[in-house]
Amino acid sequence: MSVNKYDFVSRETREVLQLKRLQETVERVYQLVPFYQEAFRKAGIHPKDIRSLKDLSNLPFTVKQDLRDNYPFGLFAANQDQIVRIHSSSGTTGKLTVVGYTAHDMDVWNEVMMRSLIMSNVSAADTMLNAYGYGLFTGGLGLHTGAEKLGCAVIPSSGGFTSRQLMLMKDFKASVLACTPTFAMHLYEKAISEGYNIREDFNLKVGLFGAEPASKGLKQQVAKSWGLDYIEIYGLSEIIGPGASCSCPHSDQLHIFEDHFLPEIIDPVTGDVLPDGQQGELVFTTITKQGIPLIRYRTKDLTTLYREPCQCGRTLVRMDSVVGRSDDMLIVSGVNVFPSQVEHVLSLIEGITLNYVIIMEKKGFIDRMSLQVEVQEGTDMKNIEEMGELTKTIQADLHNHLSINTRVELVEPQALERSLGKAVRVIDKRK
Repeated sequence: MSVNKYDFVSRETREVLQLKRLQETVERVYQLVPFYQEAFRKAGIHPKDIRSLKDLSNLPFTVKQDLRDNYPFGLFAANQDQIVRIHSSSGTTGKLTVVGYTAHDMDVWNEVMMRSLIMSNVSAADTMLNAYGYGLFTGGLGLHTGAEKLGCAVIPSSGGFTSRQLMLMKDFKASVLACTPTFAMHLYEKAISEGYNIREDFNLKVGLFGAEPASKGLKQQVAKSWGLDYIEIYGLSEIIGPGASCSCPHSDQLHIFEDHFLPEIIDPVTGDVLPDGQQGELVFTTITKQGIPLIRYRTKDLTTLYREPCQCGRTLVRMDSVVGRSDDMLIVSGVNVFPSQVEHVLSLIEGITLNYVIIMEKKGFIDRMSLQVEVQEGTDMKNIEEMGELTKTIQADLHNHLSINTRVELVEPQALERSLGKAVRVIDKRK
């Protein structure tokens, strides 16, 4: 598979394409999505007003709550018979954030994934162990189909089952590892404890790591431990999934495929567009998606943009690794979790109060989330059977609603520390 020409064209050439695609997208959502027609009306803007890329900043923002408020298909710009794939992530009030893909969108997703893999020096000769989760989240399937289109063999191992992952990686001679960086280190520690010789038993040359922030030190540790090139891949389901941007062996910064996704950096408080080189909140406008095109979507991720060409020759705009978020979201082994989501789940369970504390820790390199919850007054905590069933209910509901595994400890009423009369919500011991 050859490289894509849009990775290397001049900025002037790319901007002509971007403007054309932006104008088509704005017209599409205005005609097909009532939400955007109303949003444009309130902003006093019409599709014909988009005459240059500078006019992008006049368009209204889209936020995650807009997807929840229009659950499930209110922001779709395609009919159901055109949708071939649906993904979603959890919502704070039980509503999912739903995204749909047409066949065209799947082609776009596969294209940017193939460009990411080619950028990472992955080819049809390679075999990838894909340890990202499969299911409603976009991670596993996004990498899977893109790698298959490239001709790379895929081992769809998904998450967990560490010993089996190592066996598959060794026996099938995987040359590419795809997972979160913390799981990569967990795999390494397990391999050492089980007596593997990293250099002799494994054949890894490159790793595609993402779905959670990683410090420079952790990246270096993963690369050194496994003896591979550390490639960072970034994405979010609302925009496409993994493949919105990707680093290369020449730079830690990530190349954004801006012929499909227009990036901006804004001040997270004022919403003003910031110049290149200044850190702020990343905003994306999709300019080729048909299923659910999004205008100026606020990702809440904090980063910086650079437009100087990379040493690899690509002229795509680059972004720093995400340094954090402008909200209070926790990322637990690649799964996004808000305290408000946990609170909503707890509010549906009888026998407990909403006085709780989330405790974040690391066991080795793996994020561990535990939860302390006060029971209701008058509860007999000496009833072991009843307390055991209540604990199982909380764990099961958290897993079903948020896809997280949590250790739960029930405590007496008033046992948790208060701050101005309320329980401390999060204790993060990972920092």
